[in-house]
Amino acid sequence: MKKRTRRQLQGWGAAATVAAAVWAARHWSAVWPALVAVLGAALVGGAGWTLWRAHHLAVSQDRAWRVREEARSRELSMAEVDALSWQEFEAYVADLCRRDGCTKVVVSGKSGDLGADVIGYLADGRKLVIQCKKYAPHRSVPSQDMQKFVGTARPEHGADVALFVTTCRSFTKDALGLAVRQDVVALNRDLLGSWVKGAHLETLFPLSGSGGGTKRRPSA
Repeated sequence: MKKRTRRQLQGWGAAATVAAAVWAARHWSAVWPALVAVLGAALVGGAGWTLWRAHHLAVSQDRAWRVREEARSRELSMAEVDALSWQEFEAYVADLCRRDGCTKVVVSGKSGDLGADVIGYLADGRKLVIQCKKYAPHRSVPSQDMQKFVGTARPEHGADVALFVTTCRSFTKDALGLAVRQDVVALNRDLLGSWVKGAHLETLFPLSGSGGGTKRRPSA
């Protein structure tokens, strides 16, 4: 019974196919424009997809190129920073703060400053305390350096925003973790390069992995 039913279905399918072919042949003048339209839509869709893929690839390549060029540009500007002495570097950081609207900016310029190499006030009145470390690019800021700064920036200097800026490429995992937990803005070489190239200091806060160093507000 099942075999017969299967054969019947196959027969009906063949008959339907033949009937459709016969109908299409008799009404070809009406059928061919529809076929042409379907084929045209398929071709246009395929061409559109190809163009979209090509555009997407071009945009991705352009974005990658821009990232490489931006990194190269930062490094070219950082070459001048690398040539500074540590005293000159602290003075240069102070100048960057003034450029971005900070007021009452002073440079310690001496040892025993308890981690406050530069002190000033942001435009909204928050007190900014900066530790500057001029290290070789290949180095990493160790956890001990961050611990010392955390221990003085707010308890000793009353910082609203504690900023640790360095010329080396990275902070160790422990140092950066401590910065995040203690709400310290940690500017590595890349972020410093962006600052040097004209990025406003406060736009770099959210990129530092610290949450922005903005939990404390100036007292009334």
